[in-house]
Amino acid sequence: MTGAVRRGGWGAGWGIALWLAGLVACGLLVARTPVTADLSAFLPRSPSPTQQLLVNQLRDGVVSRLILVAVEGDAPDRLTGLSRDLAARLRGNPLVAAVENGERTERGADGAYLWTNRYLLSPAITPDRFTADGLRQALQNDLRLLQSPAGMFLKQALPADPTAEILRLTDQIMGGTSGPASRDGVWVSADGARALLLVQTTAPGFDLDAQQKTLDLVRDAFDQVRGADGAARLVMTGPAVFSVQTRDRIEADATRASITATLLVAGVLLLVYRSLRVLALSLLPAATGALAGVAAVGLGFGTVHGITLGFGVTLLGESVDYAIYLFTQTQPGSPARRTLLRIWPTLLLGVATSIVGFGAMLVSNFSGLAQLGLFSITGLLVALAVTRWVLPTLLPEGYSTERPARLAPVLTALTGAAPALRLPLAAATLLSLAWLVHQGPAVWSAELSSLSPIAEADQKLDEALRRDLGAPDAGHLLVTGAATADEALAAAERLVAPLEALVRDQLIAGYDSPALTLPSQATQRARQAALPPPDTLRAALNEALQGLPFRPDAFAPFLADAEKARTMPLLTPASLDGTSLKLKLDSLLVRNGDGWTAMLPLRGVTDPQAVAARLAGEETAREAVLLNLKEESDRLYRTYRQEALTLAVLGAGAITLLLAAALRSVRSLVVAVMPLAAAVVVTMALLTALGQALSIFHLVGLLLVVGVGSNYSLLFERPEPSIALRERTVASVAIANLCTVIGFGTLAFSGIPVLHGIGMTVAIGAFLCLAFAAVLSRQDTATAPEVKRHA
Repeated sequence: MTGAVRRGGWGAGWGIALWLAGLVACGLLVARTPVTADLSAFLPRSPSPTQQLLVNQLRDGVVSRLILVAVEGDAPDRLTGLSRDLAARLRGNPLVAAVENGERTERGADGAYLWTNRYLLSPAITPDRFTADGLRQALQNDLRLLQSPAGMFLKQALPADPTAEILRLTDQIMGGTSGPASRDGVWVSADGARALLLVQTTAPGFDLDAQQKTLDLVRDAFDQVRGADGAARLVMTGPAVFSVQTRDRIEADATRASITATLLVAGVLLLVYRSLRVLALSLLPAATGALAGVAAVGLGFGTVHGITLGFGVTLLGESVDYAIYLFTQTQPGSPARRTLLRIWPTLLLGVATSIVGFGAMLVSNFSGLAQLGLFSITGLLVALAVTRWVLPTLLPEGYSTERPARLAPVLTALTGAAPALRLPLAAATLLSLAWLVHQGPAVWSAELSSLSPIAEADQKLDEALRRDLGAPDAGHLLVTGAATADEALAAAERLVAPLEALVRDQLIAGYDSPALTLPSQATQRARQAALPPPDTLRAALNEALQGLPFRPDAFAPFLADAEKARTMPLLTPASLDGTSLKLKLDSLLVRNGDGWTAMLPLRGVTDPQAVAARLAGEETAREAVLLNLKEESDRLYRTYRQEALTLAVLGAGAITLLLAAALRSVRSLVVAVMPLAAAVVVTMALLTALGQALSIFHLVGLLLVVGVGSNYSLLFERPEPSIALRERTVASVAIANLCTVIGFGTLAFSGIPVLHGIGMTVAIGAFLCLAFAAVLSRQDTATAPEVKRHA
């Protein structure tokens, strides 16, 4: 290398030094940059308030923190025992906010909160409830309940709670009325083949490292309770499970695609150049560019998305082209630096078109798309710089390639015959365009679920467990807001009456509200005021006990607790510290800009339009907004797709303008752009004909097709001083195209939608760009007579 540096002079030495220093700096940045698979990276950075609410739910809502757990594959009694043992091991762990499996845990922190504050929490607390008639009705109801399955629990609570407020609260807040089937007090599936648990994580849904630790905790705890000889199996689904699986799949697919593409591209280049040194130099710009791209993303965003890493293999497919153009077009007796000077304007214009295209992604409101843009722009610029200032210095003295020269006449003959296919190409393009017009909007996927990397079997299992557990899903949400948290709670309380009417009319199965766990200050004061002074309450109780089979002194604890509740400090969010109900409150009552939002999830909505109409007609519900989370997520996706489409069109337009400014010829511009347009149309038609609904990732792929394909058009359009150089140009373009197709084609086998969509689109589109550029090229771009080669 020292000799090479000497040949290049001090300028070359500084180039090598800067390159090595850059590698070290980028390596240090990459080592400190965390990798994420958070789906919200591909959601807007500046969404509307409704979209922001949805994004928050995806990142940190109650649903994002749930792990649905099932134990199966053993005898029923064994399964219920394993459920109890597993729940006992998980409760109290700092990674786990709550574990529910049907067992009554009223003696825990949640139960203690409900019991101690039952008179401030129960919506049944009114002045009439503590009159003699009200207490007598409650005591008579107690006598009936004592004969029911709830009698054992009621018997313990009765002396301190004759109005049975704790039963109401337990069913309303901790149990609900539509829970799973139960065996021996433990949740089981409808067919009894599974014992069911619901685990709520402490960590937010986007903290995948903490979610991974929680999943490992559940698996380890299950292995311990099952024992070595147990036949039972553990099954888990839910957002946390899917997020961790997605991250692992992205990393695995990206690694596999990168290794496969690198090996295949290296095999092609080794076959062409027959030199390990030249092979290493060919891959050097791509490797340096990918490292610099990841470092730039880490510096700009703080994290790098796994999809961005997967995108690195695509950078290999494009940036390796620069070295191929340099090496293949270097003739015997002509140094590489002279070749660079000759092809540099075309390379610079080709890179500029790609950067303009990616620049449209860089200004996107979606951080995931902006990451891909920054990664690609940085990678391409660095790869070009390494090709320009590093590779010529490191090349062996007097290097030239002979093998591509032997292939070149055959490839040139093929391209020379290609214009005969102009009419078939025009027919194929028009037919493809007609097909796309016929398909209309059906060409595009309209649902956010189209981005889901979750396998169909896993989705079906998740649906089955949710159905058995009655777990919350992305259904309907009633949203109301106010300037302060207490005012938002009061607004949520005003929705109780219309919601209860909907439950009675069976339009919804139930609902949840942050005001159930923390009533507003005004409501708490009203409930305290409903509790009579001690003497008045004692007199009313004695009158109510007349003729009933209770001892007069049996309810002394009730009198003491009622007086304590009447004078106790009002509850605040801090009152829920140490309980899983605090996490629930924080998930349903959230700060939103300068105000607060209360969210009331609805269960079992049978007729969304009827529910919306009823709520619109209620005075107390007119300020609330009913959201269908699936519709909102799909609308969000369509917004994303529309922005991506707009950016793609703007990027393509900017590329066209750049080419027009550089070529300064309408004819040359048309010849350069027509292959790109035809390739885009035919690629879209082929993808849809194969049964794929186009997503935002296909749009990104089509933008890449334009950026990559413009290089082929420019090289075909560039005049050459000799037939030999023309042949070498054709050979370099063909080899570069093969490497690009390999690089992107490996991603087409990924199960991750973004990688699959981009890989398949660019692999097809890049090949078509080359073919169409040959078909539409002007044959007078190569000099017919052989001219004298310059030394």
